[in-house]
Amino acid sequence: MEQFTYQIGPGEDEERLDKWISAAIPDLSRAYIQKCIRDDSVLVNGRPQKAGYRLRVDDEIVFSIPEAVEPAIAAEDIPLDILYEDTDILVVNKPKGMVVHPAPGHYSGTLVNALLYHCKGQLSGINGVLRPGIVHRIDRDTTGSLIVCKNDRAHNAIVAQLKEHSITRRYRAIVHGVIEAEGVVNAPIGRDPRERKRMAVGVAGGKPALTHYTVLERFREYTYVECRLETGRTHQIRVHMASIGHPVLGDEVYSRCRTPYRLEGQTLHAMVIGFVHPATEAYVEVTAPLPDYFTRLLQVLPR
Repeated sequence: MEQFTYQIGPGEDEERLDKWISAAIPDLSRAYIQKCIRDDSVLVNGRPQKAGYRLRVDDEIVFSIPEAVEPAIAAEDIPLDILYEDTDILVVNKPKGMVVHPAPGHYSGTLVNALLYHCKGQLSGINGVLRPGIVHRIDRDTTGSLIVCKNDRAHNAIVAQLKEHSITRRYRAIVHGVIEAEGVVNAPIGRDPRERKRMAVGVAGGKPALTHYTVLERFREYTYVECRLETGRTHQIRVHMASIGHPVLGDEVYSRCRTPYRLEGQTLHAMVIGFVHPATEAYVEVTAPLPDYFTRLLQVLPR
């Protein structure tokens, strides 16, 4: 049983217990968290509390997350935008708003549900029934190319390339502010100790992270950039660009800038992914076209 312990600090008080845990552990649904609170899996200062309990400074939260019982994940006929496919590998263009794999309280409508239907269950099994075929992920509101493996041999080969940082990953983003020149952000990333749903640079235990960015077009208040990843840390581009004062437009976690456009999350797109094919050993590079909302935004941004 995994146990999560946290002490409430200044500025975090007056938050509802269920809402705070939902922000701290974003992979768990609010409904699942509320069920755990009702089942006394969450203690505040050693005692059960209701979901609506208002936190106080120095409260100690102990959340004993029940052992996961892996459910049978249903295959669902959800359309997929397939960019490349053969007997070993699949590259999909993930749409905005789609979660990659199921999590407690959220077992439907994910990319995995769609993959199970499309591939008739022929997916690598190394990551278990909740993540069949999944070797890496992109955020729910990030669009673009994602590699899926159909067998364990392909899975191991792609994982090895990810660990060696040899996979090509180039993203497109619109960021706040006008960037004058290309650059590199070399700053370790780790879990923010004050807000666990966020990542941060310069925190204890952070892992090395390197992002190259190139200016593609400048607007009056924004810059259209390409970001090339050497590492693949959680939220890496979003964290790194925010750390240099140019957060991604539409980012509701790492940006405090107001967004005058109707957006659903960050304007971030995984455009190009390249890898050595595990069977042929040939280099394969796949490009995911910019989504319509992104191209429309580039047309209306004031120059």
